[in-house]
Amino acid sequence: MILGVGTDLANIERIQATLDRFGDRFRNRVFTEIEQRKAERRADTAGTYAKRWAAKEACSKALGTGLRMGIAWKDMSVTNLRTGQPQMTVTGWAEKRLQELTPEGHIAEIHVSLTDDFPWAQAFVVIHARPLA
Repeated sequence: MILGVGTDLANIERIQATLDRFGDRFRNRVFTEIEQRKAERRADTAGTYAKRWAAKEACSKALGTGLRMGIAWKDMSVTNLRTGQPQMTVTGWAEKRLQELTPEGHIAEIHVSLTDDFPWAQAFVVIHARPLA
């Protein structure tokens, strides 16, 4: 059962300009420490941040709220499995909203896909609920 779908585009040049202008203030407001470490290790730092920005926007849309109703940027975090596959983790208000959306007797799973083709970064998020065994 699909609970929500979200997609978002982010302009990599715009994210770079924001990083140049606001630096750590922007990074610390929007991205978790893990996300920052990942991006700062990458040659395409701005592209990495842009994909995660788009993923957070897409996740908030899939939760049916957009970035309002109490969701904070850091309530949504993109990490990677050892295989490189991205995964979305929600905490705080985003986690509470996910629990509200999930029918009893089900578990919610968040799937995220990230891509970029300069100057664009894009993310898709699908939230579905599967019955507990």
